[in-house]
Amino acid sequence: MIKKFFNSQSKTITSAAILLGATSLASRILGVFRERILAGRFGAGDELDIYFAAFRVPDLIYNLLVIGALTAGFIPVFTSYWNEEKNNHREAWQLASNVLNILGLALIVICGIAAIFARKIIPLITPGFNPEKINLTINMARLIFLSPIFLGISGVLSGVLQSFKNFMTFALAPILYNLGIIFGAVFLVDCWGLYGLAAGVLIGAFLHMLIQIPPVVMAGFRYKISFDFFHSGVRKIGRLMVPRTLSLGIAQLNFVAMTFIASTLAAGSIAVFYLAYNIYALPFGIIAVSYSVAAFPSLTESAVKKQWKEFAKNFSSSFRQILFFIIPAAVFLIILRAQLVRVILGAGQFDWQDTILTARCLAYLSLGLLADSAVMLLIRGFFAIENTIIPAITTLAGTFVRLLAAFLLAKTLGIGGLALGYSLGGFLSMIILWILLEGKIKELDSSEIIFAGVKILVSAVFAGLVAYGVLNLTAPLVNMQTFLGIFTQGLFAGLAGIVAYVVAGLILKSQEMFSFWQAITHRLPWIKVAPKEEIIE
Repeated sequence: MIKKFFNSQSKTITSAAILLGATSLASRILGVFRERILAGRFGAGDELDIYFAAFRVPDLIYNLLVIGALTAGFIPVFTSYWNEEKNNHREAWQLASNVLNILGLALIVICGIAAIFARKIIPLITPGFNPEKINLTINMARLIFLSPIFLGISGVLSGVLQSFKNFMTFALAPILYNLGIIFGAVFLVDCWGLYGLAAGVLIGAFLHMLIQIPPVVMAGFRYKISFDFFHSGVRKIGRLMVPRTLSLGIAQLNFVAMTFIASTLAAGSIAVFYLAYNIYALPFGIIAVSYSVAAFPSLTESAVKKQWKEFAKNFSSSFRQILFFIIPAAVFLIILRAQLVRVILGAGQFDWQDTILTARCLAYLSLGLLADSAVMLLIRGFFAIENTIIPAITTLAGTFVRLLAAFLLAKTLGIGGLALGYSLGGFLSMIILWILLEGKIKELDSSEIIFAGVKILVSAVFAGLVAYGVLNLTAPLVNMQTFLGIFTQGLFAGLAGIVAYVVAGLILKSQEMFSFWQAITHRLPWIKVAPKEEIIE
């Protein structure tokens, strides 16, 4: 039973996306609970500014070394070794051990050096902090520098599992990570103060790694102490990850720069931005990341086998499914922004002014949700064909627009200007990546994707108008000064919007809506659904 659980494989992209989406939803709910605890305990003030700022450099290291190596290089190269005609699994496992050892050593060295020089690094990204805040941020960061080591080991293990289309423990790992942070916030802050939050991060990172070990061992992996830097697979991963690491470094510059600019604004601006971003990341993580991660192994396998029609089919299907869920999600985030922020974060020290600023920031971020979601899949399309240079160049262009716009708009819009600038750069990246990928893969079904997207957009706008109308109708009927009243108002508006979206999609004969409706009705035997031909005709 346990072995079957750990080794379960997803047969299709949709089934993998559903699994990832469901577990991501659970993880994000825990994340919302975590944010509510933090906001209620500290408010949008100095303490959370310190907490979020302390994350920036450790998170930068993790994104550059771990995500850069694994998403760009390890999975495609490991898959190619595993699928060789000679079925050379021994060489694939040797590659995994090499990458695990080399990456682990690199993380230990780099994180150690960063911890030593934290007093030089942290003030560079928090120029607006006073000396006391800087000292606390430095000490927090030094503790959190241990987390990339655990997450790096976990990342290699999850790369192996993704190559086998085994997403179960990979999907559960973030849940344990959030539980660790919540444990720190609830139980350790009382005795250790802010350092309890850092300890919670370390506990969560360790659990993130621990759960990945059993399924990898069951899959046949046997760890070996090996540091073969000249292994052909290691060198190939190195070549692929250099442009990816560069692009991730540029992308992470977004957040470092946002922290830099926000630290010069009113106290609490860093917290407002990242609290809004974490709400924005709910649909992004549940939908865009889930479908992109689920599609990546299939896209890679098709590319390795030169099956370009199958590649295009999987890409088009995944892209349309992302549009189907992410466009209405963006509309609902904008319409229900105040209700969402107040319900999720409105407790304790998080007052109404904090709510207004965070809701405004969330609305501006949501404008770019479609673009960022599309970029997530487009980049993996390039990784599947072992091209990491184009995403790197595109990320550079998008980041330039993000930072320039954020810097200029922050002067007039404050913290909201940072969010709007962030969104604008995403659209540039999406357009460039789409044009270039279509030039390399000639059969991406662009017209079908655009046609489906127009129907989805019209349905989502209609749904947003309905939700907005219900918000105004229910406002006089509930007590807007209470949690229950705001929750009730947002719930009824959201449900009305969802119903409107389904109805509009069926009226417009959206194929994605029909597939979704059919999937729902097949699980509800008391609902009789007409055959596909009758609905479409």
